[in-house]
Amino acid sequence: MGVRYDRRTIAMTTPKNPKQQQTWAAGDFSMVGLGTVLACELLCDSIPVHAGDIVLDVATGSGNTALAAARRGCRVTGVDFVPALLERARERAAVDRLKIDFREGDAEALPFEDASFDVVLSTFGAMFADPARATAELLRVCRPGGTIGMANWTPTGFVGELFQITASFTPPPPGVEPPAKWGVAEVVTERFGRAVKEIRFVHRQLMMRHHSPESWVDFFKTYFGPTIRAHEAAGSRAPELSAAMIDLARRYNQSGDATLFAPADYVEVIAVKA
Repeated sequence: MGVRYDRRTIAMTTPKNPKQQQTWAAGDFSMVGLGTVLACELLCDSIPVHAGDIVLDVATGSGNTALAAARRGCRVTGVDFVPALLERARERAAVDRLKIDFREGDAEALPFEDASFDVVLSTFGAMFADPARATAELLRVCRPGGTIGMANWTPTGFVGELFQITASFTPPPPGVEPPAKWGVAEVVTERFGRAVKEIRFVHRQLMMRHHSPESWVDFFKTYFGPTIRAHEAAGSRAPELSAAMIDLARRYNQSGDATLFAPADYVEVIAVKA
């Protein structure tokens, strides 16, 4: 079975939501993504992927999950709508001597034919797209009997509260569903519905580490697009947003000293397409 491409693959995909693309292009998410490498490795083992599987990593960013799958002998394609992140992903693959096809594309309109992949993955990526469109695309490009694997932040816990804090300063447009709903089993089960014949959830924690709560906030204000945009939108209230983030990090900190060691809850979603 080979990956089949239609004309949409050759042309650059126009993002369904240009504003969201601009948000993720702000800063340098590849720096933030370094902290999620373990989650990507664990997801590939939870499925588990097999050598020779044809794998798509949706919203690959700087390639964490694509690299993890390629290390396991898979034939991997990674797709993202931020060109600069794809360049970083190509650099990393070249260093590790891994052959990965990184392409520009949107999680809401994947530039691939139906049933092209054995395994479709997304780690803290597709959860930020329009849920109906993203769900339809994940299912469409996965072959019958293939597996969809996601790692998604939950509404509770460190990152869940971070989303709530950000939304209190910069509310999303009316009708936009919170990304963290992808971390609720009942919601995810309903979204996939009868299109999958099996679904399971694995609850995990990822440790957020930094020199201090204050340095963690400065780091996110420098490299994480959504935090950068939230501070810009907050205007004169931006210092309040920073202070709320520092307080959050302090409350979750388990280091016992000045450094940051905060557990962040997330869930792996592993679904087998009917």
